[in-house]
Amino acid sequence: MDGLVIKPKWADMILSGIKTWEIRGSKTHKHGTIGIIKSGSGLVYGTVELDGCVPLHGPDDVELILGNQDKHHVALGAIKYRKPWAWVMKNPIIYPEPVPYKHPQGAVIWVRLPKAVYQGGGKGE
Repeated sequence: MDGLVIKPKWADMILSGIKTWEIRGSKTHKHGTIGIIKSGSGLVYGTVELDGCVPLHGPDDVELILGNQDKHHVALGAIKYRKPWAWVMKNPIIYPEPVPYKHPQGAVIWVRLPKAVYQGGGKGE
């Protein structure tokens, strides 16, 4: 399983189910269960199902972004990507205790997680 590195504020909103769209600058081909990592923490806080991508660029991009603000919670002016995408997330699960993992040098967006981490236990080493 892969872990997505996200700023703590957004990670909390995703895991609580408030934020179901993560705005990114490109499409992802990943689907299924992913770990949610708060950037700088070295910990996996839970999982969500990554259920596809929605392009937020094109002739109706402003309306699409504003009309779905309840899903992404990002102000229009804060989206700096030339061609933004919404990564659709559902079924969040918060781990009772965050699980440590070894963060590889240079990993910024995705981290490959060992089995012990995505089973919600173990050291993740």
